[in-house]
Amino acid sequence: MFTHPMPELPEVETVVRGLRRLLPGRRIVSVRLGKTDFMDDPAALTSELPGARFADVRRHGKFIFAQLEAAANGDASSYLLVHLGMTGRLVVQGAESPAAPHTHAFFVLDDGRELRYTDPRRFGRIALFSGAQFASTLARLGAEPLEVSEAEFRRLLTGRRAMLKALLLDQRFLRGIGNIYADESLWRAKLHPARLGARLGSADAHRLLEAIRHILRAAIRLGGSSISDFVDANGAPGEFQLRHRVYDREGKGCFLCAAKIRRIIVAGRSSYFCPRCQPAPKKRKSTRRA
Repeated sequence: MFTHPMPELPEVETVVRGLRRLLPGRRIVSVRLGKTDFMDDPAALTSELPGARFADVRRHGKFIFAQLEAAANGDASSYLLVHLGMTGRLVVQGAESPAAPHTHAFFVLDDGRELRYTDPRRFGRIALFSGAQFASTLARLGAEPLEVSEAEFRRLLTGRRAMLKALLLDQRFLRGIGNIYADESLWRAKLHPARLGARLGSADAHRLLEAIRHILRAAIRLGGSSISDFVDANGAPGEFQLRHRVYDREGKGCFLCAAKIRRIIVAGRSSYFCPRCQPAPKKRKSTRRA
């Protein structure tokens, strides 16, 4: 089954690290746009960005944001927010390089290169925010999985009746994790995707958080997972898809016990797991009053 997995934390972090080496200090000379149905305010992009200077590039969950200094006074007055959606690419290329099909935004830089956004399906997002708007937008997202403390993680699990897979996909719970890294983390932690968050003991919660951190850091080191369209800021694919242990491996042997990987639907998404390493939660017997 061919799928278009959405870029998750490791892929976005990989792009951000590349852009952080290329953009700070560069000024935007002009902006050219193609199709704009996924942009919040195309007119603001073309009128307000020329002259602005890139001060920094950061990640927040699955969002890329560039801090911009206005041309007039040098203050960090705005933020360019980009979400890659399912098939988005954000790369820096020479202006002479042929543009890939479905390239919808060209941010021309003062060194002759261009920051280009390409997105065949146009499920991404590009928006320009003031400081106050930017802060309120990011405040809606959950904790950063690479920074949250174990005590805070356990507190977040308290009372959560959702299944673990659904929780990990909920960006208000932890920001940045999607289908691939939820499955890989649950496999490493030996936890079934249908386990309820509220029923995790302290040992299980500790194991899950450690697994999440290990998987995300390993994926970042290898430049993310390139399954369909993902490339880094220089156009190079990632390599972590070669390390997947359960994701999209239905019917193949588990790397630990050789049992066949299964697929179920949790929170409307395919979830891959090992039935032996990740035993299903036991059903509680219902009691009735006589």
